[in-house]
Amino acid sequence: MTNDPGPQKLSFILKAKPAGVKPPAYEWQDLALKIIAEFGVPDFKRNSVFQVCKKNSKEFVEKAMNETKELCKTGEKWKYFFKVASSLNKPKE
Repeated sequence: MTNDPGPQKLSFILKAKPAGVKPPAYEWQDLALKIIAEFGVPDFKRNSVFQVCKKNSKEFVEKAMNETKELCKTGEKWKYFFKVASSLNKPKE
């Protein structure tokens, strides 16, 4: 036999709800969060990372990320990521 407490207050039900992190809705959001964590992107540049990931293909972003890891051993990797992404975006002459 189960112990039914009967009707409960709404505030009690909302407090009992487990607090979890909502997963990203799109794959590009997950990729952007990975870049932010890996390169230590400051808060004021997070939106720019999301824009790069949203506007470009996954392969493009991964290529920029891999080149950044390979070429930038010291310093602020997030700045170098933006340089690599912009240079990959330029048409070749």
